[in-house]
Order: sequence, then structure tokens, then C-alpha cells
Amino acid sequence: MEKISVKVCTGTTCFITGGANLQELHDIIPKKYGDKVEVTASNCLGLCSINWEYSKAPYVKVNEEVVSEATVEKVIEEIDRQLAN
Repeated sequence: MEKISVKVCTGTTCFITGGANLQELHDIIPKKYGDKVEVTASNCLGLCSINWEYSKAPYVKVNEEVVSEATVEKVIEEIDRQLAN
């Protein structure tokens, strides 16, 4: 199985709309998944600029799947879903 990539947007919009809380993924993911999942920070995923009026920040990408209005719980759910496939 290929390693799952988790990219946490740390751009200003994402950070101030709840992304700061996503930083705990850096602690949770290695403990829960070992080397099956790699988590990194991204300066900006550019997703909120696509349609600013309907922005659903903060954003996280789990492989190519976008998690909008991301929370730790939503990101963990998506990782679990992808690992189950």
C-alpha cells in the first residue's frame, strides 16, 4: 500500500478559521498510523481563493481528496476511509 499523504494548509485564512487546531495532527497521526500516513504543512493549498465567497476553510488534502471545514475528526475519518479501500 502506498503511503497516505496529509497536507494541512497553514495559510492565513485556514489558520485563523480553525486550522491552528489541526496542528495536533502532527502528534496524533504518527501514533495512530505509524509510517502508513505522512503529515506535512503547506503554506497555502490555494483552495479558498477558488471561490472566496463560498470558502470552507480550513482545508486539508488527504491524498487528492479535499477535506473542507476540516477538523481533526474529519481528517481522521478520511484517512480511515482511504485505508479501508
